[in-house]
Amino acid sequence: MGYREITFEKDAVFLVTGGAGFIGSNLCEALLEMGYTVRCLDDFSTGKYENIEPLTKNSRFTFIKGDIRELDTCKEACEGVTYVLNQAAWGSVPRSIEMPLLYEEINIRGTLNMMEAARQCGVKKFVYASSSSVYGDSTELPKKEGKEGKVISPYALTKKTNEEYGRLYKELYGLDTYGLRYFNVFGRRQDPNGMYAAVIPKFLKQLLHGETPTINGDGRQSRDFTYIDNVIEANLRACKADSSAAGEAFNIGAGGRLYLIDVYEQLCKALGVTVAPNFGPARAGDVRDSNADITKARTLLGYDPEYDFEKGITLAIDWYKEYLK
Repeated sequence: MGYREITFEKDAVFLVTGGAGFIGSNLCEALLEMGYTVRCLDDFSTGKYENIEPLTKNSRFTFIKGDIRELDTCKEACEGVTYVLNQAAWGSVPRSIEMPLLYEEINIRGTLNMMEAARQCGVKKFVYASSSSVYGDSTELPKKEGKEGKVISPYALTKKTNEEYGRLYKELYGLDTYGLRYFNVFGRRQDPNGMYAAVIPKFLKQLLHGETPTINGDGRQSRDFTYIDNVIEANLRACKADSSAAGEAFNIGAGGRLYLIDVYEQLCKALGVTVAPNFGPARAGDVRDSNADITKARTLLGYDPEYDFEKGITLAIDWYKEYLK
């Protein structure tokens, strides 16, 4: 059915943290299109003003420049809010290995600040971004909640810690929290630039500009690539979920599994280019294989991803062709 048919109270106010980022800006845009009031909190450490600039013309959109590491800022942002969609975090496994202290400050303390602010302000639902990286060294496929391995990066540890706080805030304080374990999200507005760029936008940019991409590892690592509109649906369904499902974490993927080399070849074919990739060393902290069992999210959240990889990648390629002109 998709997310556009989901409805909320007419006077509902949504706070999207990290709202100028890839996922956050898409959430803000979708909610505004659906007719709701949206508040966006971002400090532009990884988000970009250009992602929200068109939204600033909408009278139902408010932007707050601020840092989730500051509790007072979080409380100010949560005042009068019905639903919090907490996307503010620093991503990238390799970068977390280089900067573990910063990741602890932003991803753990920052998320805790947001949960506490939401609790104090009487927020109805607190939905937050977790990650498939919490499965760590587990080799079991598909990945199923409750069968995690040992985390293998500081980034993964921050997300695992967020989930534990989410459980505690439900059990101790009655705050309805829902952790969404994103599996390799891709789509419009995902940044193709920089050494920590995600693989799909990075490959698309390089191929469109006549460069030769490098695949880290042998290309046989697998991923459950998930189109952005599926993630929007998951966030909104979590806001509608029964309180009995709160305090839990849920896999949010498309339920598929693709080898990276096959994805690369598919991108080349779609763009009409033939470029043999370079192969580099595998990256430390990367999970080898990833494939989501989405049964729990289907059952408890009503999550039913509308976009498979084929449908999503076609839309993404069209967007990047225009964006990277």
